[in-house]
Amino acid sequence: MQGIKLLFVGKTDSPEIQKLMQEYQRRLSRFVPIEVEELPDLKNRKRLSQEEQKLEEGRLIKAAIGPQDQVVLLDERGKEPTSLQLAKMVEGWQMTVARKLVLVIGGPYGFSDEIYQAYPERLSLSRLTFNHQMVRLFLIEQVYRAYTIIHNHPYHHE
Repeated sequence: MQGIKLLFVGKTDSPEIQKLMQEYQRRLSRFVPIEVEELPDLKNRKRLSQEEQKLEEGRLIKAAIGPQDQVVLLDERGKEPTSLQLAKMVEGWQMTVARKLVLVIGGPYGFSDEIYQAYPERLSLSRLTFNHQMVRLFLIEQVYRAYTIIHNHPYHHE
């Protein structure tokens, strides 16, 4: 595997969250190459229906994914693993992914049907609803936690 890419629709506008994400990105880079890509917000979003927004975001998502990448969509209906289970999933992906593991957080209305069909693997961080800014931080922290578990680092406690 060539690393991990966290792919987000829209920009992170909170400087506090940006700073924390950069810290986890720095920590995670000791274990695996990590890339964070924020796709631009759609222009004239308010003039588009929810479905049109999802279709446009889907085009941007597909353009940012390589043909051999393992893609996992963050979705409320996805698998909801424990941190230990997520570490096992990440470890398995590490061994089988030809290019990158790409974890995708969509826009406010989720993903288009086309994206769900193209990338059936789904992961949920919680049944609770979080804003998109915070989910990004929770995701990178959980990926970092997974790598500390894989490498027997004392960060995670049972």
